[in-house]
Amino acid sequence: MKLCFLVDARSTIARNWIKHFISREHDVHVISSHSCSSTVLEGGQLHQVPIAFGGIERIDHGVASTLRRLDRLTKGVLRSWFTPIDLLPHVRRIRRLCNEIAPDLVHAMRIPYEGIMAALSVRSAPLLLSCWGNDFTLFTSSASDRFLTRMAMRRADALHCDCEKDVRLAREWEFSPAKPSIVLPGAGGVDTSVFHPGEPRLNGLRLEVPEAARVVINPRGMRMYVRNDIFFNAVPLILREEPRAFFLCPGMRHEPAAEKAVRDLGLKDSVRLLPTVGRAELAELFRLAEVSVSPSTHDGTPNTLLEAMASGCLPVAGDIESVREWIEPGVNGLLSDLSSPAELADAIIRGLRDRELRGRAMVHNGLLINRRAEYKRVMAQAEKFYREIIDRMQANAGRFQKAIQ
Repeated sequence: MKLCFLVDARSTIARNWIKHFISREHDVHVISSHSCSSTVLEGGQLHQVPIAFGGIERIDHGVASTLRRLDRLTKGVLRSWFTPIDLLPHVRRIRRLCNEIAPDLVHAMRIPYEGIMAALSVRSAPLLLSCWGNDFTLFTSSASDRFLTRMAMRRADALHCDCEKDVRLAREWEFSPAKPSIVLPGAGGVDTSVFHPGEPRLNGLRLEVPEAARVVINPRGMRMYVRNDIFFNAVPLILREEPRAFFLCPGMRHEPAAEKAVRDLGLKDSVRLLPTVGRAELAELFRLAEVSVSPSTHDGTPNTLLEAMASGCLPVAGDIESVREWIEPGVNGLLSDLSSPAELADAIIRGLRDRELRGRAMVHNGLLINRRAEYKRVMAQAEKFYREIIDRMQANAGRFQKAIQ
């Protein structure tokens, strides 16, 4: 197959998905919506068309630094206002690229804004759109975003979601139920050769974890839809009941809000704010921890949730519809109402104290991940789905030709 992906090629999620098709020796072309290294996807042909502030790395250094310091809410407002204007100049260029590539299928791996751009640009190939958890909720706050999302859903020939919830929502956003859809983990699933239970090998990671600590990990980083305020305010409540609890927070070092919370709540002896870590290092942190926390209020299926489950770490997550597709409370994890720190603290304390639950969950989640989220199985389904979309479109084109003859 000749495939064209419209993605942010800096994304490890997108690269993890695309590398399967490169390894299978398909003819892979990638149009990146953000500036990136030319070597991010070896074996594929990379084209860069930065859209929606995607070229920020190339603009004046002082301006770029100022924009990077803006809080996430401010940047979200700027994107809602200016992205529709920014998209239009790129339509002709992406359409020309797609015509030159002549792919059998175009896959845009997120609705805002790669999917919207693809819907405006792609005319000569079937279009598959992916939805990642917040595309129909958090990122449809402005009238322009809502208009563009509906337009993209009407144009899409097929849909990939990482949870059943978003297939239902897509129909509300005018994606036809007659068109094909599939539910698969967004990053292509979990590499169980990396994420699995066992003794951690920290390989030089300087964590300074106290001896006999009960480790809890929050791997979500700083995102608009993750209630890290609730998480940090839960930590003192947990320490009162479990003084040996110790908290690791990858992706939060040098984040002002996280540093302020640790400072104001007096948590520096019990919390480590870590830099963003690679997949191998993250897997070791999951094996070190007993409990993994995902305090999100909007989400699809978080990749870190699946990776924690695969690594034998008990998941504690916000009680939202998409996460209930994976976690049955008290069976293979715990869900928490994130309306108060006390609710989350109670769930984490239970996770630390209930050794039997952790043991049952490890076995249950290992089987669940192998059945529904193991990388090779997931990507085999994705490849089959691609072929079905192409065959369907070719058959429809053939019937149309016969009808007009």
